[in-house]
Amino acid sequence: MPTVQKVDAVSSLSQKMTGAGAIFLADFSGIDVASVTELRRSLRKAGIEYQVVKNRLAKLAASESGLDVLNEHFEGPTAMAFAGDDPVEPAKLLQKFIDDGGKLSIKTGLVDGQVLTPEAVGELAKLPSRDELIGKLVGTVNAPLYGLAAVLNGLLRNLVGVLGAIEKEKSGGADAAGE
Repeated sequence: MPTVQKVDAVSSLSQKMTGAGAIFLADFSGIDVASVTELRRSLRKAGIEYQVVKNRLAKLAASESGLDVLNEHFEGPTAMAFAGDDPVEPAKLLQKFIDDGGKLSIKTGLVDGQVLTPEAVGELAKLPSRDELIGKLVGTVNAPLYGLAAVLNGLLRNLVGVLGAIEKEKSGGADAAGE
């Protein structure tokens, strides 16, 4: 007979799974408390929730939320990272933690319904973040507009210069004729 706490835990976990844009599963065995605290802090700053889960409850929650593809990865110590819009940021933070000597190993990732291998999560971590991509896109769109504005400004400046020269020539010719 399931307890109320377990039913609530499954329901809560199911809601997090359903609402997440990306989910990453990791094996955290061998990590000391200070390292886990550091990892949690860095993930929290980025708006990413990190939670250690019981595999049996996580499997129930995955089935409840229609993510049965994750069930085979709920073996051994499992932690889950839930990301909102940007799937690159948690991958970057988890990979940075691993690269800095953290004893964490990625089990899998789920991004837009696609199950990722640990290697694919590592490749995802190498991509620019969503904000960087938006900045590059805005820069790419703005560059031709700035160029066009500069060319038009130069043409107008030249036109004003030519009109000024014509006016000077006509006024100079009128002065010469009147003398």
